[in-house]
Formats: sequence, C-alpha cells, structure tokens
Amino acid sequence: MKPIKTVLCVVAMASVLTACATSKGHRPENKRQAIREMQQETLSNLYRVRPQAKSQIASAPGYAVFSNANVNLILASFGGGYGVVHNNGDRRRTYMKMGELGIGLGLGIKDFRAVFIFHDHETMKRFVESGWEFGGHADAAAKASDMGAAVGGEALLDNITIYQLTESGLALQATVKGTKYWQDDALNEDP
Repeated sequence: MKPIKTVLCVVAMASVLTACATSKGHRPENKRQAIREMQQETLSNLYRVRPQAKSQIASAPGYAVFSNANVNLILASFGGGYGVVHNNGDRRRTYMKMGELGIGLGLGIKDFRAVFIFHDHETMKRFVESGWEFGGHADAAAKASDMGAAVGGEALLDNITIYQLTESGLALQATVKGTKYWQDDALNEDP
C-alpha cells in the first residue's frame, strides 16, 4: 500500500508543479503579457531589496527573469518554469522555459523568481541559442507568508550574476540537480 501512496503523492505534486510552472492564459499573446508582468514585478521586488541591481541591469548587455516552482519530495526534486531574456541593445525579448530534476534529501515546495544579469553579449547569445544547464545546489529557504520577497542569494556563474527571490513556500533542501533552459517556440513565433 505504501508504494501506491508514494506514487499518488508524486503524481499530485507533479500536477501542482505543472500548474505553477505555466504562464497565465491560453493564447500566446496572453502568455507573453503574463510573463512581462511577472518580469516587471520581479524587477521591482529586486530593486527594493538590492537597489544596486538596477544599475547592473542598465549597464549589462541584457538580463533574464524566470519564475520557477520546485517540489522536493524526500529523495527527488522536480522543477519547472518560464521566463524571458531581454536584450538591452536591440530591446528584443526571447521567451524561454526551464526544467529541473534532482536527487537528494529535501521536503517542501518553493516558488521563486530568478534574475540573470549577463555580463557580455556572447554569454547572453549562448544562453538564448543553446540554453544553459548546470547542477549542484544546496539552499535553505523558509518563507511562508505574503510579506514581500526576500533575496535567497546572489551568485556569479559563467559570467552571469544570478539573484534568487523567494515568493512563497517552505523548503529545506540539499540536492544535486540538473537545470535546463530552452526557447519557448510557441511564444517566440509571433514577436
């Protein structure tokens, strides 16, 4: 009976994750608008807690903003999300998706936003054209109220500064994950 309960729990968590990891609306223009609204809200929250990020973004070749939902269930973690890369030079937006899978000890659900600041054009171009993947992640985030965003961390990887803002949820995790980013063909068809 326990294996059946475990499978049902994983299926339920995956369903919740899928619902959290998709942008609002059914039509591409509605989804793009929802992503742009998430982008502006996330940047406002970041500027409130890290004012220096505004000048970093303004002087960078470009930046990306992602919304991610992550579920940790005992020995496995699953995540998914969406976002947009903004090229500061030509003002072009590239809509993207993300997914992650990991193993390790963890329990909880975490909804967060990530802001990537690209420090050179080549890194941004490589991210947009080829996506990006990395692994190895350990963090502790505890936020269970709607009292605003809290910066979970700042990191510099592969010439990209990354800020993570936790929106809600409660998670404690030490996992090894693979995260992949790729273009959302359905949203990039009609710019």
